[in-house]
Amino acid sequence: MTGEYPILEFDSERESLIEPSKVLKPLDIPPHCVLAMYDSVLRKLKESSCLSLVTEIRSMQGNYPVFRMEHHGKSLTVANPGLGAPLVAAFLEELIAFGCRKFMACGSAGVLDSSLAPGTVVIPTSAVRDEGTSYHYIAPAREIQTDPDVVAVAESVLRTHRVPYRLGKTWTTDAIYRETKKRIARRRAEGCLAAEMECAAFLAVAKFRGVRLGQLLAAGDDLGGKEWDCRDALAPSSFHERLFWLAVEVCLHL
Repeated sequence: MTGEYPILEFDSERESLIEPSKVLKPLDIPPHCVLAMYDSVLRKLKESSCLSLVTEIRSMQGNYPVFRMEHHGKSLTVANPGLGAPLVAAFLEELIAFGCRKFMACGSAGVLDSSLAPGTVVIPTSAVRDEGTSYHYIAPAREIQTDPDVVAVAESVLRTHRVPYRLGKTWTTDAIYRETKKRIARRRAEGCLAAEMECAAFLAVAKFRGVRLGQLLAAGDDLGGKEWDCRDALAPSSFHERLFWLAVEVCLHL
């Protein structure tokens, strides 16, 4: 049915012309998968011989390696899915077709609440869908919820390790250079703690494909003041490494 806006023309048909499970073969791959958006962390793990290559997801801008890692006697898949909703959704689709079923993503986000200090983790309980990708997977709605059971596991792990965290909404947007003061104020008023580019798409693909997924977001740059404050958004990091290992622990508990 044709509507006024193409993005709202939701099609509930399950099978697409290019169906991942029909063009990709299942692999001998661990079902638990950490999607780490920190290339520096994966590079360090690779240099330490902690990762072994399983396959590569190919694209015109280069190949994305998919690794196997052993942790306390358990195997899991580790990969960097890139940035932005369309790319991470396609990446997630292919990992599901390969055989992954339980996912924990970790990365950084801008904060809309300036009291969220660097080193704080946001566990998204839902995402405001201000991107385009999620509308191709589930019917139009303002938000998409994270599986409460996954949130509970993440909260338990962070509490155990005494990592400061907040539960709340995140704002998934496609346009980092169009985060205007007015839009930021609107999102903050509806309870958003952070802004990023992937969460709504991750959750929509996971819901559509029937897999489990959660996300940990490190508090990065500050969008909550009169002026943008980059803070230590581009800092190394020991904290990024710590967030990765927290994501590993959460993932293996799913």
